[in-house]
Amino acid sequence: MIKEIDTIHKSEYQQVVRVWESSVRATHHFLKEEDIKYFKPLILNTYLDAVELRCVRNNEKNIVGFLGVADQNLEMLFIHPDFRGKGIGKTLLVYSIQQMGVKKVDVNEQNEQAVGFYKHFGFETIKRSELDSSGKPYPTLHMELKE
Repeated sequence: MIKEIDTIHKSEYQQVVRVWESSVRATHHFLKEEDIKYFKPLILNTYLDAVELRCVRNNEKNIVGFLGVADQNLEMLFIHPDFRGKGIGKTLLVYSIQQMGVKKVDVNEQNEQAVGFYKHFGFETIKRSELDSSGKPYPTLHMELKE
């Protein structure tokens, strides 16, 4: 497994959305099908253009994990379920902190694995919101990297 960080081109956005959807279906069991259908076009048409994207590819050069950063905030980090537990999330997160200046992340409170992952890497909850950034009833933890 190659763990080099690479850039993502706009022509690869469909592939990125496939990774996002498979990851969400494997980890965000609290989301309803209608929520996934709501977010999918937003990710493709709005969110990906609003962040600086990086990825890890497999040996066939397919994207297996990606992140998006804006204003020192980790806006997205998703790993294809077939590649979870292989250090890709760690590789991407450490890169985002060291090379992209990430200091903050917002996490769905119900995604306990993600909350634990970020805590393991030194993030702590500084605030909690009842609604997510889209106004949906999914509590969000606002976490910051401890200095």
